[in-house]
Amino acid sequence: MRYLKFVTATLWLITQLCAATPTNPVEGREYKTLASPQPVTASGGKVEVIEFFMYHCPACNLLEPQLLDWIKKQGDHIVFRRIHLPHNGTKDVESHMFLTLEALQKENEMHARILTTWHVDHHQLLTDADNVEWAVNNGFDRQQFIDTYNSFSVMSKLQNLLHVAESYHVNSTPSLIIDGRFLVGPALIQENNRELKVEELSRALLQVADVLVEKARVGK
Repeated sequence: MRYLKFVTATLWLITQLCAATPTNPVEGREYKTLASPQPVTASGGKVEVIEFFMYHCPACNLLEPQLLDWIKKQGDHIVFRRIHLPHNGTKDVESHMFLTLEALQKENEMHARILTTWHVDHHQLLTDADNVEWAVNNGFDRQQFIDTYNSFSVMSKLQNLLHVAESYHVNSTPSLIIDGRFLVGPALIQENNRELKVEELSRALLQVADVLVEKARVGK
């Protein structure tokens, strides 16, 4: 009897693993559930979606057009925001730029421009001086940008950003956090779906996100 139960359980597991796909994701394979769910900003039945990204990340740049289309398709069902993963810890220049633009309420407006700077123009913004020069060249008042860049609020957020990333257990980009509970990223999907080509990972990521958003909505 014990042997029969073991065989039955094994066959069920094999069936589940074989059936797992980006459109039929399985926890632990296509996504992870955070052990400690994080607070969300969304209300009224909406689902919070956070993209952890880095400006220099090629996969983030590759995902961006499809991600924007996906956000538009979700409409009022989600609240979307971005967090820059601090690649170089508390002195991360890219995160510093993002937090400054966020403080100036320009992060969404300037997002595509910075990605173009990095991935089309191949102009890397590696220092504080690079960030200031880029800001001035893109229409910002130099002193206002510098004052915001060095403000207590921005510097405090920069110091805390690594802790934020750790609380979500994010260590690669792009990564999506759905409803403060579910983590999904191309690295995890590729690890468990070896047949997918690199160019298919963005679509697969958003297919998993579709399922997780609906799962979160049903649970509200």
